[in-house]
Amino acid sequence: MPKSVTLLDIAKALGISTGTVHRALHDHAGVNAMTKTRVLRTAKSMGYRVNLAARYLSMKRNYRISVNTLKGLICYWDEVRTGIKEEAEAIGMDSVELEFRTYSMMQGQGEEEAFREALEANVDGIITFPTHPKNLGTWMHRASRSEIPVVCVTADAPDTRRLAVVSIDTGLSGSLAADVLGRVLRGKGSVAVTLGSRQITEHAEKHRAFQQTLHTYYPEVKLVAVVEDDANEAEAYEKCKALFQQHPELNGIYVATETSIPVLQAARAAGILSQLNAVTTDLFPALVKEIRRESVLATLYQRPNQQGRMAFRVLHEFLVQGSCPMPQVTLAPHLVMRGSLDYFLQREAILENSESNGGTKAADAATGG
Repeated sequence: MPKSVTLLDIAKALGISTGTVHRALHDHAGVNAMTKTRVLRTAKSMGYRVNLAARYLSMKRNYRISVNTLKGLICYWDEVRTGIKEEAEAIGMDSVELEFRTYSMMQGQGEEEAFREALEANVDGIITFPTHPKNLGTWMHRASRSEIPVVCVTADAPDTRRLAVVSIDTGLSGSLAADVLGRVLRGKGSVAVTLGSRQITEHAEKHRAFQQTLHTYYPEVKLVAVVEDDANEAEAYEKCKALFQQHPELNGIYVATETSIPVLQAARAAGILSQLNAVTTDLFPALVKEIRRESVLATLYQRPNQQGRMAFRVLHEFLVQGSCPMPQVTLAPHLVMRGSLDYFLQREAILENSESNGGTKAADAATGG
């Protein structure tokens, strides 16, 4: 293991005392602005990391964090919540208390109530998935006035006072889906998109990127329908069944949420699955089977576990250090097809095993390399 960089290393590199380095890193008074800038830049270039465990214990303070997310569809939100718990455990903080609150995507049912409960419980921070950002705006402003930082995960809440957002690159996801379908259709045909709701920033951005890529590079591929299913499996099945009856000529579909199984079931029932090129989202056992059967052309894995870990890390470092994070942490999605499926599954299993043993890997976020 490489030797950890210490305050003494930074002090020697700059020719100043360790006390000055400590005060500069922790934003104490009495440090010249130029000196502080030099210390921060040197610390970053040398790879210095604050010992959060030691600092947290020295503060002798417990933190309570509310995790407000959707009730699980398949396993996506279970993976996000697991990532949050794993990161809390990896940091070694036994005194961090996580409070989990869940709600349905449909009409934002329960979302505002979960946020209100978190504020009334006087938590120290909130990690949330905003299904209806406009409705949640008032509550997020209240959190800001109460000095309760909010980190959004998977989807953003624009024009609110949230601290940061951790999400997949939605523009890249939508563009990749359009490019894969456009190429396999050789630039001609008709396609559709299924979303949870266009009110959710993540879904709206995927749709926009998908549409723009088709328009720019595959103008003869026609987007005939956009289905909104509130991430409800029964609704996804019924709406897609009606879609396939109305458009039996459909050549491709982009499922931008994790409702891919009911969409495929509807296509199978309509008798058009063999002609339908499907690009789906995420990866779970039932979808793995469909990829092996060639019912799915490709899937875009959104790395929910890593999103959860990063969301907790951003919030926790802000609470402990008082440092302001980048406002947007963006992870690149993984494009998985049948040929790379086994390799990908093996790789993810190895990574999960490594992280569960206490190791954490830096995310290849657009904001952090």
